Amino acid sequence: MIESYLPVVALSLVMAAVLLLPFSVKKIEEELEIFLLIMGVAAVTVSGQWSRHLLAESLREPLLISCAVLAAGFAFRGLRAGLHSAAALMIEKLGLPAAAFIIVLALGMCSSGVTAIIAALALSEAICAFGLDRDGEAAVAVYGCYAIGLGAALSPIGEPLSAITVAKLKGPPHFADSGWLFSTLGAWILPGVAVCAFMAARAARRCGVSGREHSSGRESSGGIILRALKIYVFVAALVLLGAGLGPLAEISTGKLAHWQLYWINSLSAVLDNATLAAAEIVPSMTRQQIQFLLMGLLVAGGMLIPGNIPNIICASKLGISSRRWAALALPPGIALMAVYFALLSLAR
Repeated sequence: MIESYLPVVALSLVMAAVLLLPFSVKKIEEELEIFLLIMGVAAVTVSGQWSRHLLAESLREPLLISCAVLAAGFAFRGLRAGLHSAAALMIEKLGLPAAAFIIVLALGMCSSGVTAIIAALALSEAICAFGLDRDGEAAVAVYGCYAIGLGAALSPIGEPLSAITVAKLKGPPHFADSGWLFSTLGAWILPGVAVCAFMAARAARRCGVSGREHSSGRESSGGIILRALKIYVFVAALVLLGAGLGPLAEISTGKLAHWQLYWINSLSAVLDNATLAAAEIVPSMTRQQIQFLLMGLLVAGGMLIPGNIPNIICASKLGISSRRWAALALPPGIALMAVYFALLSLAR
């Protein structure tokens, strides 16, 4: 725990820098991974959280994600022609909006089984194959990542947040098992995934097929490796940020009501939502309190690139800047937060 005033101020400044500087300083936006790594080191140092375990975790945690991105990059490069042909056929038979709707809906619904990482990799390749312009790619990616981020929370294997939630609630009074998340959140999440798929289709309809070949030609091996390395650094930075800012999260959320927790969890736009879940969830919470808490984390996670792994993967693959992502993702994210809050409040 933080025991003095100055570390709280310093951590608040780190949080403000993470929230503001990537959108106001172009060099930071271009080198976001390095900036977040520096901020993560600063946060851990200020809060006194350094340990051998944390250092090992920051080196180990990104391995699975970056290796999956690396392997999929080479695999999808070999399948690129076939994927483009399949996408062209799907668009010809169904139209681009319907194709976008089906793909985003399917990936959102199955992400809890195949993991958010694999679903995001598949989404980025599908978007490349659609031949949209830059604006269209970014818009479909944003809505697709919202769908995947929501859907992956329905099982413990979908993403770290869901695994931590089940682990913390497996005892009394909830006795959470592999189906507990679906029974608790399914009625809220599944309509949200469908809405995101509809919005992706709407964005594709507005843009249409431009015929542009994404990243013209065959992607180089160096480009694939560099993307995997950037994602490794990005995830390592988020691990450090989550640990360093964790004490600040505990102070700010320790005695909040369910509705306050919901809105304060907009912090998951820049903090690892699994870290926030670990700090906030306790077995004494009611099912409704947990619904408020988790839905706030899940929706806010789509608002900015650091918010969840699907955002990071798609933004890296498609070259979407932090500023562009925020411009596209914040309006629907705020709207979703407001709608879910109203519905959850009515259901109490």
